[in-house]
Amino acid sequence: MTESELLGWLALTLVPGLGPVKINELRVELGEPPAISACSDNRLIAAGLNENQIQAFRQPNEQSIKSTLDWLDAPDHYLVPITDPAYPPMLREIGGPPQLLFAKGDTSILHSLQLAIVGSRNPTNNGYETAYSFSKHLAVQGLTITSGLALGIDAASHLGCLDAKGKTIAVTGNGLDRVYPRKHHQLAHRIAEQGLLISEYLPGTKPLARHFPQRNRIIAGLSLGTLVVEAGTQSGSLITAHRALEQNREVFAVPGSIHSPLARGCHQLIKQGTAKLIESAQDILEELVTPAANAQLEIRLSDDAPGTTREHSDSSTHQSVLDAMSFDPVSVDTLAQRTGMEVAALSSILLILELENKISAEGGGYYVRNSQT
Repeated sequence: MTESELLGWLALTLVPGLGPVKINELRVELGEPPAISACSDNRLIAAGLNENQIQAFRQPNEQSIKSTLDWLDAPDHYLVPITDPAYPPMLREIGGPPQLLFAKGDTSILHSLQLAIVGSRNPTNNGYETAYSFSKHLAVQGLTITSGLALGIDAASHLGCLDAKGKTIAVTGNGLDRVYPRKHHQLAHRIAEQGLLISEYLPGTKPLARHFPQRNRIIAGLSLGTLVVEAGTQSGSLITAHRALEQNREVFAVPGSIHSPLARGCHQLIKQGTAKLIESAQDILEELVTPAANAQLEIRLSDDAPGTTREHSDSSTHQSVLDAMSFDPVSVDTLAQRTGMEVAALSSILLILELENKISAEGGGYYVRNSQT
């Protein structure tokens, strides 16, 4: 991107009241930012800008421009406009896609096949463990896990993916020069090292409440589908689910206790027929891994899975995992202790055994050996 293009994009983004839809309309009518800058005031007025917006465009906030350029000068900090080949193609398809993405980390992940996992900021222990376990399993299979860096289910989803040595994307509702919530500073650092942080907001932007519904459309738009794990009927996670539906993407929900308020949002989605009831990671893979997706995604059930080796994928190793199980539920961590395997490798084998109907997932990261085995 040339300097004039960069400055043109930033100037457009700083214009008050000029959102992604209007910026896209200007681009269609007038051309890319350098061409828009060259237009006369009368031409800009005819295109729908008022005099205050034109003045803000001609004289953008110098401090905002400088702080953004300073942020972009740091290693692994990027600006990805919608015209850039690095821009995620699935996100480009939604209504009102962000015109700019600020990114920190590995931008190649933007082109990976993704599953969004969202849910309550105050989940039950079982809900947290379910999100963590699903994320870990699906990351081992090659899916990128996308979420919003929030407390609760979002954090569990990012952590499960990171612990499986997979790729995860965190979409924020603020500028990437700050971390929100603050307690996730270390988590954000891990994501930037192993995955990607993105935002449509310039550095310096505070995490205002109105930003998060906008953030949710990006989470849904990046992903093949959205999985909801524990959500009340007023949860912001349902906004993400509805955005996914509007974008013609899959929506999944994990059922819970009929007595739990945190299950009601998921049950509502299922009863309405807008979400598919999910009991195992395989349920999601069967829905998402279509022939078209297979052309891009290699389902790594052996030595290609993060943290696995060929000796872990042979039949004797599978049998040793079965031998370490009983017919009562047992956790992945307990199995890892009994077998001496890495959790990522073990998760891959557990998925194979589940596909072969030798074990069943009990939820919350627990498995049980089927009676016929």
